[in-house]
Amino acid sequence: MVNDWMSLGEAAAMLGVHPSTVRAWADEGHLPVHRTQGGHRRFHKQDLEIWMRTKGKVSAVEFSSAVQSALRRTRLEIGEGHLANEAWYQKLDAEARDQYRQSGRSLLMGLINYLATDGALTDAEPRSLGYEYASRGWRCGLSSAEATHALLYFRNLLIQSMLSFYENAGVRSPQAWADMVRKLNTFTDQIMLTLLETYEAYQRGASR
Repeated sequence: MVNDWMSLGEAAAMLGVHPSTVRAWADEGHLPVHRTQGGHRRFHKQDLEIWMRTKGKVSAVEFSSAVQSALRRTRLEIGEGHLANEAWYQKLDAEARDQYRQSGRSLLMGLINYLATDGALTDAEPRSLGYEYASRGWRCGLSSAEATHALLYFRNLLIQSMLSFYENAGVRSPQAWADMVRKLNTFTDQIMLTLLETYEAYQRGASR
């Protein structure tokens, strides 16, 4: 039926994202699309319904873009000297500082993988990151509070990056926003708990 075909704007409204996002998905082959003789994009309603059920409100192409967005923001923050003003960061030597910057990028990539796989990575990756932050902080002579501040710095940067990305992408689905925030909190909470548990284990071992 003619009414089953949707324009770019109608498809964007149905998917809850900005028309430019739908255009990019279609042009990159991530979303089924048909072209009219005049070159206009048309989307079949049934195709979109199937795509939504299998891909969800936010597709893998967005997560790929989110990685780049988050990494650019991290480099900007470090380049502007914001990180150098952190008290815990000032206690580190050059090698340790580089390791922490790498840990920040690992945190970003870990979250993107967690979101893209719908949380299917269980607790293994966040627990591994929590142990990494704890062991690095311990080796560098940071207290548990300072190691926690280091993690919070990168976590807050990550949150701002993800929020900015969703805003710029025009994601309008309340469910997509809620899912992102819930998974972000679940992921980073597990990292924090593992960091604190690992520090407690180190401290018990040191007191024996």
